[in-house]
Amino acid sequence: MKQRTWPRTATACSLLASAPLAGCAARGAPSFALFGAYFPFWLTSGVAGVVGAVVAHRVFVKTGWAREVPYQLSVCTAIGVVVGVLVWLLGTGAL
Repeated sequence: MKQRTWPRTATACSLLASAPLAGCAARGAPSFALFGAYFPFWLTSGVAGVVGAVVAHRVFVKTGWAREVPYQLSVCTAIGVVVGVLVWLLGTGAL
């Protein structure tokens, strides 16, 4: 059976398409040392956002606002996103 090979244009297109995956900065993604290992800062921001959403939900339940706030899942998710973005901006020095 004849083995199929890729044409040169397909190989060139594959290499060109994967070039942006290297990232925008030559120094790598923002990270910090945690327990002796480098930890990506985007993951820290995401965890902070989830914690912010859970805290917002608990505040809504504790104060009784949970009965009055419509679309509570969307509101708590938005609060979590804001907390995550603020942590990202403060941590990377962009704010």
